[in-house]
Amino acid sequence: MSKHTYGSGFFRMRIKIPNKDSLGIITTFYLTSHQNNQPAGNHDELDFEFLGGPGKPYTLQTNVFSNDNGGREERVALWFDPTADFHTYKILWNQHQIVFYVDKIPIRVFENNTGIGVNYPSQAMSVVGSLWSDTTWAAHGQQINWTQAPFVAYFQEFNINGCLEDIDSTSQCNSTHYWWNGPRYLGLDQTEIVNYEKVRRKYLTYSYCSDRGSLHPECRRRTLE
Repeated sequence: MSKHTYGSGFFRMRIKIPNKDSLGIITTFYLTSHQNNQPAGNHDELDFEFLGGPGKPYTLQTNVFSNDNGGREERVALWFDPTADFHTYKILWNQHQIVFYVDKIPIRVFENNTGIGVNYPSQAMSVVGSLWSDTTWAAHGQQINWTQAPFVAYFQEFNINGCLEDIDSTSQCNSTHYWWNGPRYLGLDQTEIVNYEKVRRKYLTYSYCSDRGSLHPECRRRTLE
């Protein structure tokens, strides 16, 4: 976990996940306002979660929590083997949008829709990397193959361009003084839009809007557009 908390920023990590039969072993890179040894509740969180597995394609899940309101999972089938080499995973978080990137490709955009009643992450968050196990949703009820242990994930080139919220105020963290809050990151550029639409068309395997859209106003807005 990072030593500081942040109120906005561009966060990067290069990761290589376990190269074994790792179904149910989850490698993560995420931002969270829930600190260790503190009670859960009303927290914000932005997640990259590799669900492991045997064989290709490997599934990468993203999720967004705001004020403890989650249930916004999306999954993509990665177009490469994340166990074979390092790839770069980035999270952009500003007052306009949250963008999840794989290498330079945006795979998910979560816009600030507070105007239609959607909670948007605004609490100070730490940056975390972890490896943990789950036998329910990640392993689909199957048992983890512990004969493959130890499971090892590799993290490198941890890079933070962020507003130190434990030093600056929240309002300062939204200032265009920080480049990730400026005009360039009000939305995706044209190249990013093309790549984003390709990912959504070819590799998206699940979106919460497909079965829980009635619970989330941003899904209705997306349908109307």
